[in-house]
Amino acid sequence: MQLTDNIQTLKNVGGQRAALLAKMDIHTIGDLVEYFPRDYLDRSRIYKIDQLQDGQMATIAAVLAGPPQTLNKGRINITKMTFGDGAGYVDLTWFNQPYMGRNFQKGTEYFISGRVVRKMGRLTIENPEWESVSDAALSAGRIVPIYSLTAGVSQKVLRGLMSQALDGLTEGIDDFLPPNILEAHGLCCRDFAVKNIHFPENSQAYYTARRRLVFEELFLMQGALMWAKGYFRQARGCVFEHLDAAEILAALPYQLTPDQQKVVGEISVDLSSGYAANRLIQGDVGSGKTAVAMIMCFLAVKNGTQAALMAPTETLATQHHISFAEIFGPLGVRCELLVGSLKAKDKTDVRRRLKNGEIDIIIGTHALIQSSVEFANLGLVITDEQHRFGVRQRGRLNEKGNHPHVLVMTATPIPRSLAMVLYGDMDISTINQLPPGRQKIDTYAVASSYHQRIFRFMFGEIEKGRQAYIICPLVEESEAEGFEDINSVTKFAEQLRNGVFADISLEILHGRMKPEEKNRIMASFAAGDTKILVSTTVIEVGINVPNATVILIENAERFGLSQLHQLRGRVGRSDKKSYCILVTDADNAVTKKRMEAMADTNDGFVLSELDLELRGPGEFFGTMQHGVPQMRLANLYKDMVALEEAKGAVLKVFEGDPQLLKTEHRGLKDRIAQILGRFGGGIGL
Repeated sequence: MQLTDNIQTLKNVGGQRAALLAKMDIHTIGDLVEYFPRDYLDRSRIYKIDQLQDGQMATIAAVLAGPPQTLNKGRINITKMTFGDGAGYVDLTWFNQPYMGRNFQKGTEYFISGRVVRKMGRLTIENPEWESVSDAALSAGRIVPIYSLTAGVSQKVLRGLMSQALDGLTEGIDDFLPPNILEAHGLCCRDFAVKNIHFPENSQAYYTARRRLVFEELFLMQGALMWAKGYFRQARGCVFEHLDAAEILAALPYQLTPDQQKVVGEISVDLSSGYAANRLIQGDVGSGKTAVAMIMCFLAVKNGTQAALMAPTETLATQHHISFAEIFGPLGVRCELLVGSLKAKDKTDVRRRLKNGEIDIIIGTHALIQSSVEFANLGLVITDEQHRFGVRQRGRLNEKGNHPHVLVMTATPIPRSLAMVLYGDMDISTINQLPPGRQKIDTYAVASSYHQRIFRFMFGEIEKGRQAYIICPLVEESEAEGFEDINSVTKFAEQLRNGVFADISLEILHGRMKPEEKNRIMASFAAGDTKILVSTTVIEVGINVPNATVILIENAERFGLSQLHQLRGRVGRSDKKSYCILVTDADNAVTKKRMEAMADTNDGFVLSELDLELRGPGEFFGTMQHGVPQMRLANLYKDMVALEEAKGAVLKVFEGDPQLLKTEHRGLKDRIAQILGRFGGGIGL
């Protein structure tokens, strides 16, 4: 039997079962053996019946002690059998499975596993798993694998197929990691790892197998991402010789914090190194990343090149353009905006002047990566909130220059492990300090029964001349099918407009509006004409209204911790005391833990770690969309040491063989190609 053989090569797999396995993405023997368990049960200890306790999960070895009994209670059919082991007796019961009585032979010993309950003074195991002791035990007497399943495929069936496949392979499972890596990191061979991840010989064998396969998974993932990002093509960049930023520093309305100064210094070293800078600037909301971006754009222009800043939304791009134009205009630096909502004539004019070198700094959205956009001499590319761009979009702007310096800014605090995955090929700079005068944002989590008190508090803030945000998770009530408790923006705003805030200027903002309308509403709010903005998460990043001091977030359980923190960052942007109020009626333990964390800390990095722990990387911000494949065994929260080891090994491989041309890297190159194909690569190897 070969790994490439069709799954129907196995006994007991006909067309119907093959169709069920296909739903689990299992088509070949190789797919099956790579379908790793999600959990395990330790059934290595066999209990005597007189040792069983009420509520215990246990495994016994017993024989049938009498004929099956069948009871009918209304529509429920109960099959009961008594088993004994010489130390006592226990009843087994099945519901609506009358055929169970035909499965057991008198005198045959069976392993029986399940939860023990005491009913009417007798020990009972309901709906147990079972198998003959004389068979090769897969479900008892050992550490037992638990798989994710689809309807129609049981744990017992899948274990049987897995055992048949592993035993039937005519050749071992080849290793694609080079021998020097296995030796350097003390890793077992792949054949041992795959067999013992499914059916561990003992607990030590399981840990040895898992360590190997977790390392392998993280190694392949980072190798694929580095290839996709063009790590092996890193080239020399233009040298910025003029690094005096005194003129732009004098133009800024505030002094840089020590953290900002440190990051400016780190980037300046990159710009003068002779190699293209490739750096992530990570800073919490309001930490001053935009000021750093302004300084770098100024240096790019001072060194005779153009700079481009790409933002994920028109609202954010427009706000960047306004703040850049205010600072750079008096310095004689030409700054323009290019977004999709511009009139065709204006777009053509901007593109023409950009190509001719008549624009120094261009700020825009995805419009910047269109094929019609050309630069005279692009020297610096800055991408804001890069994780919001798809994997293919990330490199297109960079390709419009001759190895320009690349900076990436994010206000989404990213756990270190996830940052290593998303930005594994980049240097990372972090701004932890907030500008002087900023106060802690007081955060409260309350039930919807507090609405009237909340509204009175907001009314008091507005009477002081302040402004407020109200955030809802949906645009229209029709979107809330199955979630009747969720406030929609349009419905909730109308209730407030016709009720408690009837005499206060209130506007609605959401992503379905036309850009011109969104810009008008935001301009009104920024000017202070609108006192309350009821919005979706379209205001999550980049909106800067220092006069806003209250943000009310409805149905807060619907948002991740990092997103709640981003939303909270819309207030507290001045020296005025600010407040964040989270409204949720959800009463589960996870929601309570998340709301308590929001109330306890304003540190986005602490919250991001908890978010990763509770939700996993796939939910952190939709990482599949942004080029991070789902992991089968590795846990980015728990496997940090393995991640660092794997990253070091990947870098060593690429440094010694950038295009993976060596014979010992052929298998590795093939596996990376498979991964890139799975998550939308299309990038040839």
